[in-house]
Amino acid sequence: MENKNNRSASQVVVQDVMKIKKGERVLIIANPETYGIAQNLYNAVEKQQALPTLIIQPDKTSFDNANEETLQAIATAPDVCFSISNIKLGKDPHASASPYKTDDGNEFTHIFDYLLDGKKVIRAAWTPGITQDMMDRTAAIDYHELQNRCKVLEEKFTGAVSVVIKAPGGTDITISVEKRKLMFDDGDFSKPGTGGNIPAGEVFISPVVGKSNGKIVFDGSMTFSDGDSILNTPIYCDVENGFVTKIEGGSEAQRLLQTITEAENRAVSYEREGKLPQGQGEIYKKNARNIGELGIGLNPNALITGNMLEDEKAFHTCHFAIGENYDNDAPSLIHLDGVVKNPTITIFYADGSLHDILKDGNLQDC
Repeated sequence: MENKNNRSASQVVVQDVMKIKKGERVLIIANPETYGIAQNLYNAVEKQQALPTLIIQPDKTSFDNANEETLQAIATAPDVCFSISNIKLGKDPHASASPYKTDDGNEFTHIFDYLLDGKKVIRAAWTPGITQDMMDRTAAIDYHELQNRCKVLEEKFTGAVSVVIKAPGGTDITISVEKRKLMFDDGDFSKPGTGGNIPAGEVFISPVVGKSNGKIVFDGSMTFSDGDSILNTPIYCDVENGFVTKIEGGSEAQRLLQTITEAENRAVSYEREGKLPQGQGEIYKKNARNIGELGIGLNPNALITGNMLEDEKAFHTCHFAIGENYDNDAPSLIHLDGVVKNPTITIFYADGSLHDILKDGNLQDC
């Protein structure tokens, strides 16, 4: 599918998002189901006179390891790395057992994250759950407009102390974001150390660990260990001191609880088996219930389809993640996103002032 400038979605990603240049090394990792999308990216990279390599590995769930050959390919530090996954890229068992460390003391449990966020020598895009239809509809957007919205929201979050999120479905929660920085998936992954989803289109922040209280009612869609689903019945989560204490609802709530429980049990067993460093099992277990993210969807072409890669980018939504966060102070085996529809989001500042950035799902001032 081509946009109004007669460029395919893959060409827009390669040229406008990644800004791939002649001679750059580009690694593309895919699964059999995502091969067509990966091949289109490969062709678009070739048109830029860059040097693409395409690897196909089996599907990976939240608990599976990436193929050893895949990890070794990433370790070569290509200029650009695309993870075109049907579900997940796969974990790095070597780094889980013995994390990579940067000079500033940060630890990374995956070679991909170490090179991207730690060493900042690659740039990357990852697409867990991408489909051709999604790629065509949501990748060829106006990135200048998206980036402007992200800048406005960055200004609104500067100096924020806490955020209150309320929604018609019953969500009513206060999260602390003091000294936390807003992050973007704004579609500009042109510099080493930058990366994000395709489709792009969200801002997100990691709540301060241990300081979120209230209720989250997921009424859009939810990520589970084996994939994503639109929710037929809302999932009700009580949150106390930053962690989920109760999960109620129908069969989907039980599915979420089962995923969290599996992550808790695996964390303990992984330490016993030497797959996690000594003392980390209980930490990973505890953080399987951590509120790790608040995100806001900003892609005008995204819809709630039961595919979280797209759902979390949809207008008129926010999402929370249960598990690992993005500030590297709450490691976990899981990061489960769940969508809340039509939220009102209010930022509170240290001087007592406040500002609504969403009202009933509608963006304010951007």
